[in-house]
Amino acid sequence: MLAKTFGSAVYGVNAYLITIEVHADKGTLVNMVGLPDTSVKEAQQRIRAAFTNSGMKNPIRNYTINMAPADIRKEGTAYDLPLALGLLAATEQIPNEALSKYIIMGELSLDGSIRPIKGVLPMAIQAKRDGFEGIIVPIENAPECAVVDGLKIYGSPCILDVVNFFKGEGKLEEFPFEKEKFQSLQTQHFALDFTDVKGQENIKRAFEIAASGGHNLILIGPPGAGKTMLAKRLPSILPPLSLDEALETTKIHSVAGRLKKHDALIVNRPFRSPHHTISDVALVGGGSYPQPGEISLAHNGVLFLDELPEFKRTVLEVMRQPLEDRNVTISRSKFSVEYPASFMLVASMNPCPCGYFNHPEKECTCGSGVVQRYLSKVSGPLLDRIDLHVEVTPVPFARLHEQRAGERSVGIRERVTRARELQSQRFSESKTNYNAQMNTQELKSHCALDEASSELLKLAMNKLQLSARAYERILKVARTIADLAASEKIQSEHISEAIQYRSLDRENWGG
Repeated sequence: MLAKTFGSAVYGVNAYLITIEVHADKGTLVNMVGLPDTSVKEAQQRIRAAFTNSGMKNPIRNYTINMAPADIRKEGTAYDLPLALGLLAATEQIPNEALSKYIIMGELSLDGSIRPIKGVLPMAIQAKRDGFEGIIVPIENAPECAVVDGLKIYGSPCILDVVNFFKGEGKLEEFPFEKEKFQSLQTQHFALDFTDVKGQENIKRAFEIAASGGHNLILIGPPGAGKTMLAKRLPSILPPLSLDEALETTKIHSVAGRLKKHDALIVNRPFRSPHHTISDVALVGGGSYPQPGEISLAHNGVLFLDELPEFKRTVLEVMRQPLEDRNVTISRSKFSVEYPASFMLVASMNPCPCGYFNHPEKECTCGSGVVQRYLSKVSGPLLDRIDLHVEVTPVPFARLHEQRAGERSVGIRERVTRARELQSQRFSESKTNYNAQMNTQELKSHCALDEASSELLKLAMNKLQLSARAYERILKVARTIADLAASEKIQSEHISEAIQYRSLDRENWGG
C-alpha cells in the first residue's frame, strides 16, 4: 500500500514542503531515496525502537521511501515522526486520508517520546501558505508555532498520542494564536534606561538620531567614558517591533536553535554583542551546515562591537557587503542560502592605544604615527558605511555626583517612534523602511537641498575630503534630523548638525 505524509525542510530562514511517500511490499528490505543524509537514514533504527517501547506493532516489510523533491537535501532527525506515521499508514495501522491535512515534524527518542527540533516557526508559516489545516510538532516547540494565525497548532509529547489522534481515539493539545499576548509583552520594562546617564546630552542626541533613522553609529572616546554603558541602553529607545518584524526575527532565532523554552515570539529588538575574538563564520554565518551568524541574529535590532580595532580585520571586512545589502548569502558547491541582516551597527573604540588622544585633561603617550596606525585597523570603506561618528568625553565629577535624573528612555522612544512613522508614510510604496535604507533615487526625491544648505555641504565635502558614500550618509542623517524636528524640508541647521557627526573624517584625527 502507498501512503503519504508531509514534512518541511528549512534552508536559510525559509521552509520548503517535503512529501514523504511510503510503499509497503513483501520482504524485509528498506530503500530510502530522495537525497536523505545519514541522520535521516538512521531514522529506521529509532523508529523501530520507538514502536517497540510504545507497545505498537512493528511491521516487518519491504519499504520504499521517497522524499520529494529529490533535489533538496534532507538533513537532521526531524523527519523521524512523519516517516514513522508514513510506515504505519502504509501498513494500514492508521488512516491515510487524515495525514494529508498536516505538516508533521519531530525527532523520536527510543522510548517513543518526541524531542524538540529547530526551525519550526518557518515550517508553520510555510504550512499556512501551502494551505494545510495544521501542523503537529513536539510539545516544547508548539508555543513557537502558535504565533501563526489561521493554522491549527498541535503539540505532542510522544508518538503514541499522535497515533491515537489519527485513529480518532485521543486528542492532542492545541495551542491557539494569541495576538493580545504579543501586544502586552511589548510593554515590558527595560532594565537599562537613559535616565541613569549623567550628562552626555550630545551623545544621547546622537543615539536619538541613530534610532530614529536606523543609522549606524561609532563611539570614540577614552576608557571609562561610558561608551558601553550608552550602547547597552539603545534598545530602550528603539521603536517597538511590528508583528511582521517579530515573526521575521523569531524565524532566524528558531532556525539557529536560539529560542528559549518559554519564548514563543521575540517581542523586543535583539541586542547582540559578540567578543572581539569572534571568527568570520560566527559573525556572518556559514559552516558545513550553514547557520545564521551574529549579524543575522541581530536582524531588526542592534549589533554592538566593543573595542572595534581589536576585531580581526578580515572579520570587519566581511561586514561591508551585508551593511550595504542588508542580507548575506552563504554559498556552497551545491547550494546557497540567504539570511536577512538588516541591523543597526553600533561600535566603540579608543582613539589610540593608550586611550587618551584628544583627551581634554590627560596627555596621550602614543608616539608619532601610532594613532594613525591604530585607526587604520578600521578600513576607510567600513567607516564610510557608519553614518554617525561621535566623540565621547568623560563626565566631570560634579555632573556624576548631582542627584538630578536625566530624561527617561520612554520620552526619547516616543520621539523616535513619531519620526519612524513619518518615514513609514514616506516610503509606503517602496521596500525602504527608514532613512538609512534610502537608495540614490530616494535621496534625490526626499533630500533636496536649498542653496544655503548646498553651499554648506559643498564646503564640508571639500574641506574634509569626504567620499561620495559619506556625502550620502550626511544627507540621510540630515533627513532624520529634519524628521525629528517635523520639518518637511532639510534646512541648513540640519545639514550642519549632520556634518558634526563625521569626526573621524577631520584632519586633526590621527595626525
